[in-house]
Amino acid sequence: MKTRYFIFLSYMGTSYHGWQLQPNSITVQKILENALSVVLGEEIRTTGAGRTDTGVHARYFCAHFDASPADLCENKKLLFRLNSFLPEDISVTGLRKVLPDANARYSAISRTYKYYVSRAKDPFSNNSSWFLHGEIDLDAMNQACSILFNHTDFTSFSKLHSGTKTNLCRIYHAGWEEVGNMLVFTIKADRFLRNMVRAIVGTLIDIGFGKLDMDEFEKIIAARDRCRAGTSVPAKGLFLVDIEYPEEIFI
Repeated sequence: MKTRYFIFLSYMGTSYHGWQLQPNSITVQKILENALSVVLGEEIRTTGAGRTDTGVHARYFCAHFDASPADLCENKKLLFRLNSFLPEDISVTGLRKVLPDANARYSAISRTYKYYVSRAKDPFSNNSSWFLHGEIDLDAMNQACSILFNHTDFTSFSKLHSGTKTNLCRIYHAGWEEVGNMLVFTIKADRFLRNMVRAIVGTLIDIGFGKLDMDEFEKIIAARDRCRAGTSVPAKGLFLVDIEYPEEIFI
């Protein structure tokens, strides 16, 4: 009987077509599975906590896999060996044994994303933030964030024809803060739709520039129509930063 593990990793998504396996494309999942299969000496298949899109980054990501009975967590050199096989833009940070039915995707209680907007041209953050010029009203954007808590159907911010069974999500936190030359948007929810965070950010930016007001933002959400919302912002500024799991699934 095999043992199930949660593996934790971080990656820069610039060079990848997202997390999920795709034919004729380099993805994080493909690179990780190749490394695990070589190091563990058996074919390993993983299931990720979600599918980050092309160019999106993850400071914190989780996947699960099943492996032969030996307790991998006792192997002190395993993470070092895995990281030696992985490219410099992917790093494995931890491994934990879990219950046989634990699932990296469906066992998650919440996920948290951050989006970074640079207010000054900076070559060192070009691949990890979106440079945006002009005066912007941060207070108005935060006021609009409070409207998100009144809704659970976010069809207006979902990628069209994504195939999801439901567009219902519960948002626990959403807000902007200014950190140096960066505007940082943080959002936490029980689940996210495809393209949801980038579409929300794009619409909030329109509010910040005075192109939309609060009533219009409320109507956009209520319309459940992606064509009504703002343009999706570039993927390069988006980071998955946390995934919360119930402690009882860990052994």
